[in-house]
Amino acid sequence: MKSLLATSALLFAMTAAPALASDETLHVTNRTGYTISEIYIAPNSTTNWEEDIMGGDELATNTSVDIDFSRSEDTCKWDLKAVYDDGTNAVWYNIDLCKISSITMFYNASTNVTSAKYE
Repeated sequence: MKSLLATSALLFAMTAAPALASDETLHVTNRTGYTISEIYIAPNSTTNWEEDIMGGDELATNTSVDIDFSRSEDTCKWDLKAVYDDGTNAVWYNIDLCKISSITMFYNASTNVTSAKYE
């Protein structure tokens, strides 16, 4: 009986481990008036942006993209960097991706500020 319980506990632990990582989708909409050529997303605890998650594609103005990424269960705060096709960029810090699933980016030419709305 102890052997059966130990085996059951081990099987449960092995199948529960993948649940610690979660596949997520972030819906990004570009309303800036300019093309975004790169998007990076990283846990806010790191300074490494890693790879462009657009994979070489561009996000034209007034279009959207669903970005699939994997996060660990305990990582909710993320940073996002969008790079325009002219090389300038905008960065948002501490985005709580446990609570939001959509970001819409805007650019105000009179103030030269890129902003974002989270949903």
